[in-house]
Amino acid sequence: MKPRTAGPKLSNELYMRAALDEARRAWAEGEVPVGAVVVKDGQIIGRGYNQPIGRHDPTAHAEIVAMRAAAEALGNYRLPGCELYVTLEPCLMCSGAMMHARLSKVIFGATDPKTGACGSVVNVFDSEQLNHHAEVTGGLLADDCGQVLKDFFAERRALRKNNVP
Repeated sequence: MKPRTAGPKLSNELYMRAALDEARRAWAEGEVPVGAVVVKDGQIIGRGYNQPIGRHDPTAHAEIVAMRAAAEALGNYRLPGCELYVTLEPCLMCSGAMMHARLSKVIFGATDPKTGACGSVVNVFDSEQLNHHAEVTGGLLADDCGQVLKDFFAERRALRKNNVP
């Protein structure tokens, strides 16, 4: 019997597509479309999308919202054995929260050349001085994740050009 090698990749893509669904929810609410899900033992236990504008909360990034939901579901602020899928490379704030939560893996889609803290600007997960090091993988469905952001900002520019708030 030939071993199955497509299983984990398919699962990863399904989780990232769930994160993309969350990103679209953010867009529908006028937020920058970034979405995230937290997975434990093959089950999504936390979902989140960007909400800093609507919540008047600078920490309401998709990753933070998803981790809060996962922590509530588990009844623990630590998330060992959990994986976080996010459509955009996490920023420094979110990466720090991921370390404190003790996530096992962080998987992101598009890179963020302005604020990415998983290799684009800095890579905090490679810092030997810090005590927790999650496994980080970037580029999963990067084109799809990046396209959502490009389309969102193109729409915003077009609206602004036509004097629509």
